[in-house]
Amino acid sequence: MLYDILLPYRDEKYRQMQIRLLPNVSGDTIIGVRTPVLRKIAKELAKREEKDGFLAELPHRFFEENMLHFFIVAEIKDFDGCIFETERFLPYVDNWALCDQSSPKVFKKHRKELLPFVKKWIASEHTYTSRFGIRMLMNEYLEEDFKEEYLSLVASKKGDDYYLKMMIAWYFATALAKQYSSTLPYIENRTLDPWTHKKAIQKAVESYRVSEEHKAYLKTLR
Repeated sequence: MLYDILLPYRDEKYRQMQIRLLPNVSGDTIIGVRTPVLRKIAKELAKREEKDGFLAELPHRFFEENMLHFFIVAEIKDFDGCIFETERFLPYVDNWALCDQSSPKVFKKHRKELLPFVKKWIASEHTYTSRFGIRMLMNEYLEEDFKEEYLSLVASKKGDDYYLKMMIAWYFATALAKQYSSTLPYIENRTLDPWTHKKAIQKAVESYRVSEEHKAYLKTLR
């Protein structure tokens, strides 16, 4: 049913671009539907009772079905229900695009209850569960709810996977923008592995949220 809904929105040029950007996803499973369209469809599906059946039908065949799944989960207003569906789906997240595009709205209202789950996700051996956990820590806990211990939590995460290391670098680059004085010692002391260290500095230097003065100093720490 969903395939029939999605097919009219297929964009072959976009599909080919997605295939290049997602090397670990089979091209046969990519229909080629743009993200704004998927978000719009997900909002409509989230209002229907049949969504529950769709969320229970795992694994899905198509990349876009997985995207719809996570977008629908992001619309769930009940925190416990959203956590249940997030945890049920995370084992099936197998690429960076799927991992990075869904941010459940209810999480912002329940940061205290969310934190134990974030810590558990970060500790996971599943690359994209861990990546999702670090992204939630970056999204929700780098401003008024920030604690320095969260930097250590991410810095201590070990793994050789490119997409995990990129997420760690992204986290530290964002932390340099939002919590510079607390984050800087991790860069000065080269706490991260060399590749992630350099990538974090690169992303910070490219960020408009980092001051020119801070950028100049960070460049000396490459």
